[in-house]
Amino acid sequence: MSKPLILVTNDDGITAPGLRALVKSMQELGEVVVVAPDSPQSGMGHAITLDNTLYSKRVVLDASKDAAKEYSCSGTPADCVKLALQELLDRRPDICISGINHGSNASINVIYSGTMSAAIEAGIEGIPAIGFSLCDYSWEADFAPAQEAIKKIVAEALKNGIPKGVVLNVNIPKVAHGEIKGIKVCRQARANWKEKFDKRTNPSGKDYYWLTGEFQLLDKGEDTDEWALSKGYISVVPTQFDLTAHHTIQDINTWNLNE
Repeated sequence: MSKPLILVTNDDGITAPGLRALVKSMQELGEVVVVAPDSPQSGMGHAITLDNTLYSKRVVLDASKDAAKEYSCSGTPADCVKLALQELLDRRPDICISGINHGSNASINVIYSGTMSAAIEAGIEGIPAIGFSLCDYSWEADFAPAQEAIKKIVAEALKNGIPKGVVLNVNIPKVAHGEIKGIKVCRQARANWKEKFDKRTNPSGKDYYWLTGEFQLLDKGEDTDEWALSKGYISVVPTQFDLTAHHTIQDINTWNLNE
């Protein structure tokens, strides 16, 4: 039996420590091919490149004998998955793993996440997919405490499959080695960002803005990703990319739309 083919990508860029840690873990489970952005693409959501050319090249970031095959891409995380599936891979991957992101993609952050958009792009193509994020924005973040849990989640997904139309959004708390309490399957917490712009003026007199904000948790439930993370658990949220609010169709059909 051939090893499962694991497509690895991210949004922090191909040299990001989180991706390097993920590649190492995934090589214990299967054959790994990396297609990742050549520069950071955080917050890109599901953007794709339409009006510019895309470039990709083979890169060698690990000179060891059993190193993964790796490609950098000039586009977004979603571009990376599209290009991998259509041009770069010799066969269809058994699973797509995105991350490990530097920073949380729990709750409302999933909407903006390039990490999760890469996973969702794979899911749209019918490929099981998981996005992993560590709740630590530091470039020197310690990914070691979560390695065994990450391998376990991916191994179970390879064994059992992921329901069609669903990808997994996995977030990992920032805790010391041995302090992860376990893994909880959760729902996405209700939250938003209270945003503001820091307005400044450049030397030529033109105004410019920096986006800032404060995360606001609006959900006190004990079954959410934010609750699990606050208690030291890894959160796993099954995330669907069908955005239809099915439960409202009947109500909206009562409107006088055709009169």
